[in-house]
Amino acid sequence: MSRRRALALLATALALGAWLLSGRAPSCSSRKGSAVNDSLPTAPPGAAPFPPEVARKIAQALGARPSGAIPRTRHRDGSAARYVNRLALEASPYLLQHAHNPVNWYPWGEEAFAEARRTGRPLFLSVGYSTCHWCHVMEEESFEDPEIARFLNEHYVAIKVDREERPDVDAVYMTAVQALTGRGGWPMSVWLDAERRPFFGGTYFPARDGDRGVGRGFLSILRELAEVHRADPRRVAAAASSVTRAVQVAMAGGEAAPATDGPRAIEAAVAFYGRLYDREHGGLRGAPKFPSSLPVRLLLRYHRRTGGTEALAMAERTLERMAAGGMHDQVGGGFHRYSVDDSWLVPHFEKMLYDNALLSLAYAEAWQATKRPDFSRVLRTTLDYVLREMTAPGGGFYSATDADSEGEEGRFFVWDEKEIRDLLGADADRFLQFYGATAGGNFEGKNILFVPRPDEAEWHALAGARETLRVAREGRPHPLRDEKILAAWNGLMISALAVGGRVLAEPRYVEAAARAAAFALTGLRRDGRVQRTWKDGRASGPGFLEDQAFLVQGLLDLHEATFDPRWLAEALELAEQTETLFADGEAGGWFRSARDHERLVAREKPNQDGAEPTGASVALLNALRLESFTSDDRWRRVAERALAAYAPTLSGQPAALHEMLLAVDYASDAAREVILVWPEGAAAPADLLDVLRGTFLPNRTLSGASEGAALDALARVVATARDRRAISGRATAYVCERGQCQAPAFDAPTLARQLAAARPLR
Repeated sequence: MSRRRALALLATALALGAWLLSGRAPSCSSRKGSAVNDSLPTAPPGAAPFPPEVARKIAQALGARPSGAIPRTRHRDGSAARYVNRLALEASPYLLQHAHNPVNWYPWGEEAFAEARRTGRPLFLSVGYSTCHWCHVMEEESFEDPEIARFLNEHYVAIKVDREERPDVDAVYMTAVQALTGRGGWPMSVWLDAERRPFFGGTYFPARDGDRGVGRGFLSILRELAEVHRADPRRVAAAASSVTRAVQVAMAGGEAAPATDGPRAIEAAVAFYGRLYDREHGGLRGAPKFPSSLPVRLLLRYHRRTGGTEALAMAERTLERMAAGGMHDQVGGGFHRYSVDDSWLVPHFEKMLYDNALLSLAYAEAWQATKRPDFSRVLRTTLDYVLREMTAPGGGFYSATDADSEGEEGRFFVWDEKEIRDLLGADADRFLQFYGATAGGNFEGKNILFVPRPDEAEWHALAGARETLRVAREGRPHPLRDEKILAAWNGLMISALAVGGRVLAEPRYVEAAARAAAFALTGLRRDGRVQRTWKDGRASGPGFLEDQAFLVQGLLDLHEATFDPRWLAEALELAEQTETLFADGEAGGWFRSARDHERLVAREKPNQDGAEPTGASVALLNALRLESFTSDDRWRRVAERALAAYAPTLSGQPAALHEMLLAVDYASDAAREVILVWPEGAAAPADLLDVLRGTFLPNRTLSGASEGAALDALARVVATARDRRAISGRATAYVCERGQCQAPAFDAPTLARQLAAARPLR
């Protein structure tokens, strides 16, 4: 389909969205539901009774909960929840948050759509995630409201989806909402027909007319759309058909094109970011500010490629200002999701595992490129936070923590000046000055700690004071922690810990990465397939492209940190499976969902990086790295076909695929294969390893082994390791390009010179 036709479809979708809500529709009548029996759970008001089998399962699930657990709802009779719905059967923390709403929620699945077909009702789809502040607001205002809940139950089939558990569902309907409204976000609210087709949508809606200054609230919109669906089904069908076609076009990806001029695409993207760069605060101009909005790792590669200082300055300024701001948890380490202002001061206080993984990689590479001690310090405190607060007993990593506690956003993280003085005594003035805390505060009368004038010596001097505050903060009620273990994000954190541990020469980070990888390869697998999430022994179902690709990346990084061939062999197996399940065999590249996955109204072929990289961006870099490790030409062909598939975006809008440009940089460079070999029984050569950890050489593979069985095992998966040896009984480094090696290096200065000479192709 032509671009002109696609734009016409989107315009039609926008017009139909307005048309559906033209005029006011009369409200619909209501009726009461009834209980199954006295001993089984009762359906919410206005809903049909639970089928007996569903009621029994819900009763079993409620009976298995810990005694004394307080249901998350304001509708309670003593300590017992007044209402329950099918979400009580789910494992997702987000879905369980809504299990006691008076809304008769269904999880995503055929049962809900069959009910819509049986009753002739439309479906209301609500998508969010457990640490989403505005999701909580809409729950409290609308989904806990008995009148709104009853109307939903009587006139709709209501579905709740955890976007982190079902990113495919989220992507399809977010594309629809963006087509209809020009924007997106969460909570996402979408109206569907029984064939899963969207016909109207938006994000957060205040509950009633006039609330928060809106003309029509959620209840009025529900009434109007229910009446339109009843009285004018042709109008709804026309809207659903048009919006669905627009979604299909948007998600299909373009046709393959000749390979992109890699250096030119990188230069165009960097120039784009340069025009939008905030020279005072770093990042991009304006607010809100997200960590991913300026691709620091791409800027570091561009600096290495060209020698120009502007890209390096942009990267450094952004990293230092983020680290100094309130978006960085100055007491406990780690980063919040984004800043609501343009100076990184006031965060949206939720913490996401993926943000902290990606930022750790950026600070690690920035330290290699600059040797700035503040960058290595931020890397260390971020990884320490993850190990202390986000690590599950089995080795995996939890997903996120909420912004809210005690009913207030940020309450856990902010401070009264008096509280700090009481805790620190004579040290308080020094601490208050360094962290910008005052009697008046900078956030609703309290203080978000930040660093107005960074000073490394002063930061270290205040270590004891910070720990005093951290310990005191532990006594506060904590924000909710989403304890599902998500495969893709665990893959990112395995990379962060492996790279961080290697760069900092910190074995405990590498050991944590290895524990998480072992868990991922066992707990997150069912019948040989990576699962999307795991919680309390339950897996949510087969994973998506990003789950496979991010885990492959993590295993490759773990191999480079440990030289253990097991991790490389596991990465190869997973990468092969990725090609079988997700590859577009006709046009190249990858689909987000596997070939045997549930068919939605559209199958996404991701072509835009966001807060997280797309699975396609990481899969492409994985293919290039695997070709370097193995010398297997199949991986080069996979990469070349993918580069052709994404060439229209890389050539026309390269900044949209800023993470894929890391792979483009690799593909347009003469990537090096570095092998260390040392005598059997000897320790790995610390001086040579120090050179590798301190050198910013992004386009390379690293492997090593002692002579004997270890080297034989490595050579079975790493082509360049074959026929290598420790010459004259000395630890030996080989720096190679496509198997052609320079003279062996026996000492750190020689290896450093060889790596420094590995300049990228222009």
